[in-house]
Amino acid sequence: MTEKIKEQILAIQNTGLTNMFDVNAVQRLAYKRDFYELVFFLEEHRKEYVHFILTSEA
Repeated sequence: MTEKIKEQILAIQNTGLTNMFDVNAVQRLAYKRDFYELVFFLEEHRKEYVHFILTSEA
């Protein structure tokens, strides 16, 4: 997971618009904000994403 992906995850989280475990909603919000790296990351690395959400560790 790159620093850019982490920043994008945190930016979505800081909006408070969705439960971060609702990956489809996170993807939609990321797409609307042109966070295409995060959209693609979530397609391929959901386990890594969930681990980051739970522990704040990449």
